[in-house]
Amino acid sequence: MSTTDFETVPGKVLTDIVVPACAPWSGVVKAGQVLRLVDLEGQQAIDFLCFNNDDRTERYHMPNTIKIPGNIFLDKGSILRSQLARPMMTIVADTCGRHDTIFGCCSFAVDEIRYGKTNPECCQRNFERELATHDLGPEHVVANANFFMSVPVAANGAAQIVASHSKPGDFVDLRAEMDILAVLSNCPEALNAATGDAGPTPIRAIIYQSN
Repeated sequence: MSTTDFETVPGKVLTDIVVPACAPWSGVVKAGQVLRLVDLEGQQAIDFLCFNNDDRTERYHMPNTIKIPGNIFLDKGSILRSQLARPMMTIVADTCGRHDTIFGCCSFAVDEIRYGKTNPECCQRNFERELATHDLGPEHVVANANFFMSVPVAANGAAQIVASHSKPGDFVDLRAEMDILAVLSNCPEALNAATGDAGPTPIRAIIYQSN
């Protein structure tokens, strides 16, 4: 699969992998390198966590990411911050916009309550399995970012997952501001609109050194 399928990567490609539907993935992104996440077929949510790779007690923190800019959505220019309020990753390119910060990940327990049934897999378990490969436990599954997932919030506070406006080939570029361990779950949720009408589909993760 060529990078020209969606847009030429502006730098030297270091890692290029297609993450299967419903699967987790992780990788180290050095400071200054960029992680590109590509929604290959459109409307596919990517649940995302990141950690300081030199001190993994420092990790993505949803409240700081929201309250410093005063915005619940992520798009170009947004900064993912840690619990120490330090910049971890900056969105330097984004063809979709309005990515979710508030709804966290799907789990068997929550889906059983919401829908009375579950999917064969869930992001909670994907995160736990992938984090275990880095000697991190379930307690490190905190409120995560959701790229390509749409959660509009009404004036009265009502919120729900709706069909994403992401199109095949849409991508988001995240520049690492420190050495980062990035961990994601290619969302397996088929009981709501997180994965569109077609259900879970593959995504692509590229790490590149920008020019």
